[in-house]
Amino acid sequence: MRRREVLALLAGAMALQPHIRLVQSAEPPRKIGLLIGLAETDPEIPRRVAIFREALHDLGWIDGDNIRIHYRSADAADRLRMLGRSLVALDPDVIVASSSLVANTLLQETHTIPIVFVTASDPIGDGFVASLAQPQGNATGFTGNLSSFCDKWLELLREIVPGTTHVAAVYHPDLAPAGGAYFLPPLQAAAASMSLSFDAAPLREPKDIEGVMAAHNPGGSIVVLPDQFTCAHRESIVESAARHRVPAVYPFRHFANAGGLISYGIDVLDLYRRAPSYVHRILNGSRPADLPVQSPAKIELVINRRVADTLGLSVPRIMLARADEVIE
Repeated sequence: MRRREVLALLAGAMALQPHIRLVQSAEPPRKIGLLIGLAETDPEIPRRVAIFREALHDLGWIDGDNIRIHYRSADAADRLRMLGRSLVALDPDVIVASSSLVANTLLQETHTIPIVFVTASDPIGDGFVASLAQPQGNATGFTGNLSSFCDKWLELLREIVPGTTHVAAVYHPDLAPAGGAYFLPPLQAAAASMSLSFDAAPLREPKDIEGVMAAHNPGGSIVVLPDQFTCAHRESIVESAARHRVPAVYPFRHFANAGGLISYGIDVLDLYRRAPSYVHRILNGSRPADLPVQSPAKIELVINRRVADTLGLSVPRIMLARADEVIE
């Protein structure tokens, strides 16, 4: 081989070397799991996923490039357990859990993979963390449904339905935080302070919804507590409440969007916007044990004026002025 040809081959090989080194040293995409406790067809899922992905993108994490996000969703507890196991088997760098039930499901499967819960009513009481300031385990995230909301829920009901004399709390005893004990005592105390009679109305099956609403008496209203069952069956709950003309206050905006009278609680979508900040820190080496559980930054009041008109209720102007959104 002539000298000129040898030099050309060497030059070509040297030119290829940086590219070869780059390919060989490129890190594989980081793996993120996202488990949401809603049915796959729930219209809330695309909204939450879009905000989650956008917030990660803003932090430099692009799905399909330097990360791979593995999405799973289901509303049945047994299905959630199966999906949780499948995510853990992938050995992701971090798993994001939508709720207390989902976080609990994942923590039964792993004590090593970092878990970020989007919202948990009582992360200390549920054993997810040792304290809000120092979680000390493999889970951290955001606490959402504070028991202090109980007073506000009843105040709003009395404001929009001045004739309220009795309040019933609707929840699933196996799926609500602490079996309902997280919310029921403060609700009962708030009702007593307002001279309202109070009782619990547990729901175990979808068929129970109609019975609870049909038992409504004049002067009665309901508070729908946040849990896996009430969120998954929110459309059935608001439809039955409308049929039986039962005034009700709900814990999240998506209940009002589905036809509920009024909602007051955390902005869930905002928490899906904030959760990626903890995913980002974990991917960069932080431990969940060192990341304090954060409180909600946005509380929102949503009034469905169409439902109020249907029920013959006149919403006070001052209440409309305070609302973050009025559905006309």
